[in-house]
Amino acid sequence: MAEQDDTGRDEPTGRGGRERQDGRNGQERSESLPTRSSAELKAILEALIFASPEPLTPKAMCKLLDTEPKEDVQTALADLKQDYERPGGLQLVEVAGGFQIVTRSDLHDWVRRLFHERTTQKLTVQALETVAVIAYRQPITAAEITEVRGVNTSGVLNTLLERHLIKIVGRKQVVGRPFLYATTREFLIRFGLNDLTDLPKVEDMAEALGLDTPILTERTPNEELLPVDEPDPDTGGGSIH
Repeated sequence: MAEQDDTGRDEPTGRGGRERQDGRNGQERSESLPTRSSAELKAILEALIFASPEPLTPKAMCKLLDTEPKEDVQTALADLKQDYERPGGLQLVEVAGGFQIVTRSDLHDWVRRLFHERTTQKLTVQALETVAVIAYRQPITAAEITEVRGVNTSGVLNTLLERHLIKIVGRKQVVGRPFLYATTREFLIRFGLNDLTDLPKVEDMAEALGLDTPILTERTPNEELLPVDEPDPDTGGGSIH
C-alpha cells in the first residue's frame, strides 16, 4: 500500500517508507537549525565553563555544541578568553587541559571572609614535601621517597591517595615489585597547573620547602622505572608497598 507525498509521487507506508521519511525529516530539521551568533555562542560557553564542576576541555565543548561548526566554537572560546583579560574579580584559567572560571588569586582573602575562613583542609608540610618529590621524580616508589626525605612516608602516601593527588601507575621491575607513584589530574587542578611543564623551577620549589635541590632533580625514566603493569585489583590502590 502506498500514499502520495507532497510532490504527488507514491510513497510506501511500510517500515522502509517511514524510515526514509524520518531520515528526510531529520535532514530537513538539521538544515533548518538557525546559525547562532558569535555573541550567543560565547555566552553559552561561558555558562558551560562556569557550571562545570571540573575544567571543561575544548573537546567537551565541541561535543556539547555538536550542532555548531567546530571553528565557530573555537573562535567563541578565543573571544571569551580575550574578554576575561580585562580587570575584574573573575578570571578564565586553563587548568589540566580544560578551562575554569575562578576568582582572582589576589582576592582569595576577601572570598574566604564570605565563608568564615572555612576552607578545605590544607596539606601538611610533610605531605607537601612528599607530593613535590613525586611530582619532580615520578614515577617513584615509596622506598625511594623515604630515602629522599629520610622518614617513613607510608602514612603520607595514603593521605595523598585518599585525596586523589597521586595514583599508583604500575610496579618497578625489582625484587618485591613495589608500586610506582605519580601525580594525578586532581593534582594539576588543586595546584592550578595546566600540565607538569608548569611546575615551578626545581630551585624555587626546593627553597620553598627547605629541601636540597638535588632531591627534587627531575630524571628521565629508564626501562627499569617504567610502569610494567597495573596494580592488583584487590589492593584497591590504597595499600603501600
